[in-house]
Amino acid sequence: MILVKYILRNHFLPFIFSTFILIAVFLLQFLMKVADKLVGKGLGTWVIIKLIGLSLGYILVLVIPMAVLVATLMAFGNMSQNNEVTILKATGISMYKMIIPPLIASIFVAVGLVYFNNNIYPDANHALRILQEDITRKKPTLSLVPGVFSQEVANYAILVREINQTTNELKQITIYDYSSPPKVNIVTAEEGKIYFTPTQKKLIMDLKNGEIHESDNYEQDVYRKLRFAHHKIAMPAEQFTFEQSAPGGPRGDREIGAPEMQVIVDSLKKIQQTYYTEFKKKISSITNLDSNSLPVNESGNLYVYVKVEERLRSNQATISDVLSRIEYNRKEINRYLVEIHKKYALPVACIVFVLIGAPLGTMTRKGGIGMAAGISLFFFIIYWAFLIGGEKLADRDLLSPFIAIWSANFVLGIFGIAILVKTAREKVTLSFDFVTKYIPQSWKAQEDKDENS
Repeated sequence: MILVKYILRNHFLPFIFSTFILIAVFLLQFLMKVADKLVGKGLGTWVIIKLIGLSLGYILVLVIPMAVLVATLMAFGNMSQNNEVTILKATGISMYKMIIPPLIASIFVAVGLVYFNNNIYPDANHALRILQEDITRKKPTLSLVPGVFSQEVANYAILVREINQTTNELKQITIYDYSSPPKVNIVTAEEGKIYFTPTQKKLIMDLKNGEIHESDNYEQDVYRKLRFAHHKIAMPAEQFTFEQSAPGGPRGDREIGAPEMQVIVDSLKKIQQTYYTEFKKKISSITNLDSNSLPVNESGNLYVYVKVEERLRSNQATISDVLSRIEYNRKEINRYLVEIHKKYALPVACIVFVLIGAPLGTMTRKGGIGMAAGISLFFFIIYWAFLIGGEKLADRDLLSPFIAIWSANFVLGIFGIAILVKTAREKVTLSFDFVTKYIPQSWKAQEDKDENS
């Protein structure tokens, strides 16, 4: 029991450390990707915090398996570097017994990640999508440029020739109002001010000393002109304010859990059967000809072929429509099946990475974050190449969704078991000294000089 606690304690801190580091890296990448959509929007601090918090949903799905691999490499690398693995083997504790505690822990992590993928992550992803759509719809604060028409406010075109940026005072104003078609109002004023209402719902143009010219496209004989000393125009300003939509509405395949997606898949399969039945009936109606109408002679077969060809041509559009519906439905089924398998394959990767990390950490005999990160990156590139490539092949119906998504776990799992058996049977050391021959001689001379000094 003491040994189990010791091995798990060696894993715990590296797991927490690598989790936070990887989350920071993915968050930085996420913020860089959405930065252009956030700058100049005037969003509140709480909105930014909520955006970051909701993005942690999909980040954790990727980070946890990576953190498990890094932690396992660091833990067994440290134990091997301190000759603890050798001592434990000498006392009769095999590599298989040493890997049991982290393997059981990884199973618990995988089960927790499965629950997260099916219950928490879909809601977080749905809320994140809605929030990003709300942010995208929000326009920056209205900006007026002297001498240039602004059409940022719907149904209005605003021209201002002089602007005082400090007091928001405007001079020589012209406004084209298209808000009440077919009427067109042209408002001119010598001066005025522009400001938002306290609720940010309306944009107020407070005008002085001007005229309103009203015309009607349907009644061209009608023309009105009104002079004013003081006039206010209230324009809609919802596009300049941030309003968060309530959760709800349709959800995508990454916004629902596996059980709900399985229900959709079952429904799509039933619909697919109706399409197949419809297709068979179409073909049967084309090929089944009345035998009494056929001539009894040597050219009878040719006559049948000609009649079938004629019917096929006349029903080509109908058959193509049925086939296109079958093809689209099959792709939809594969798309949902891919997401279902991903919700379980990624958590299982935690177990696979323990099988890989334990023997590799023992072989490298180095417990530093640099070595662990380098090896982890290598295996994750392989894993994601399998996963992304398999997903593309499954979406194109070139590979079964099960094989496409689970092939990475199968291949890397077999590799992990193989090197685990080899490490358990004999002492294997994995050295990276061959890399030193690619280092320039001038660098080596400088390092030797620094060490001697």
